[in-house]
Amino acid sequence: MTKIYLDNAATTPLDPEVFDAMVPYMKEHFGNPSAIHGFGRRTRAAIEQARRSVAALLNCTPGEIIFTSGGTEADNMALECSVRDLGVKHIISSRIEHHAVELTAEALGHHGDAQVHWLRLHPDGQPDMAHLEELLKATQGQGVLVSLMHANNELGTRIDLNAIGSLCRRYGALFHSDTVQTMGHYRFDLATLPVDLITCAAHKFHGPKGIGFLYMRNGVGLKPMILGGSQERNMRAGTENLYGIVGLAKAMEVAYHDLDGHIRHVSGLKQHMKQRLQTEIPGVNFNGDSGPDSLYTVLSVNFPEDGKSEMLLYNMDIEGVACSGGSACSSGSNKGSHVMAALYPDQTGANIRFSFSRFTTKEEVDRTVDILKRVLGVTAPKVAAAKA
Repeated sequence: MTKIYLDNAATTPLDPEVFDAMVPYMKEHFGNPSAIHGFGRRTRAAIEQARRSVAALLNCTPGEIIFTSGGTEADNMALECSVRDLGVKHIISSRIEHHAVELTAEALGHHGDAQVHWLRLHPDGQPDMAHLEELLKATQGQGVLVSLMHANNELGTRIDLNAIGSLCRRYGALFHSDTVQTMGHYRFDLATLPVDLITCAAHKFHGPKGIGFLYMRNGVGLKPMILGGSQERNMRAGTENLYGIVGLAKAMEVAYHDLDGHIRHVSGLKQHMKQRLQTEIPGVNFNGDSGPDSLYTVLSVNFPEDGKSEMLLYNMDIEGVACSGGSACSSGSNKGSHVMAALYPDQTGANIRFSFSRFTTKEEVDRTVDILKRVLGVTAPKVAAAKA
């Protein structure tokens, strides 16, 4: 059985070019970057070159990039350290954020470190901008952090960073955005984009796992969350993930080299699958925003309750198709999606997230739709016999 991987929002396969760039730093160049001898200087230079490469692609300064273990750590650092170091007393976020943000905000609220305000959302997951402005007005001057993800990992709904960031600037609020799903898939000009903190995980754009970064705009002034060493320019203690950092920088370089081509290819796959599902499987609906402004790598589908949809995800796995019922970041969890519960509490049927990459083919999409039809028992409409 030839397997099909359509769970790229959970993680992506490592690009061979990225692997090749990492190998020398697993074998020959292994020195501790903090060492002053030649082995250490060689690896320190590789880390700083990677930082410069990332900064150049995002149009920011190298000092604004702090390498972390991934998006979860970076999100935690953004929220926790903003409260601890910047006098943030109010956090404005939403109930469809990744748990790295939602649960961190909840914990800060539970311990009395900050008051959390949950933003109202439209049915497609877009923020209610009038409510956001209402909250910003009510908390103006009291130390406010707005934390809203650029694109939702389960729905594919993508927000307007410029509009939200400009509103935050008007009311003097800090703006953090989890850009884990969009980094490496969209261009960012951080010199002009009105954000203060964004987060990244390399494994979402064909880089290695266990490495990401926090972008912190110059002047924001967070202090380290992890203590015990002077690594990352005194911003994160611990021996650096050398080959992970090298791999992240290479993955970003490859991603942005032909980004327009990747967008055309993957967007075409999403639209092709959406059209086939709409015309060939009765009763399907699409969660969130699946239009042209949505995250082009994600298609979230609701299949009607018919007695077969309950086991749909498992049956697709048996058929060799890897997809997701929602977020795959809570490993081993059989709990329902907090995102779907927040937006569609009365929804029935099965929600399946299909997510694509530049390595996905049209043939794989077509085979997936054919398998879905077979598993769901969808039969082709009968064609009347031609008269003699």
